[in-house]
Amino acid sequence: MTTIEIKDNIEKALEEIRPFLNSDGGNISLVEIIDDKHVKVRLEGACTNCSLSISTMKAGVETTIKKYVPQIETVENIA
Repeated sequence: MTTIEIKDNIEKALEEIRPFLNSDGGNISLVEIIDDKHVKVRLEGACTNCSLSISTMKAGVETTIKKYVPQIETVENIA
């Protein structure tokens, strides 16, 4: 997968996740992709203070991104 395809597929994954976050007053944005293997995202809105944000990252965001781009090794939320 090219760098452009990786970015496009990550954006597709975030589009799949976004409605769930929006329904709780949150959002997510892609910040950076490092070496085509490490993704940094930013949880926004209500998601920044939510006690479940760590679970959301692992169970929802990371899993969905890896479904679209299996070569991704890490997904990290940055404040």
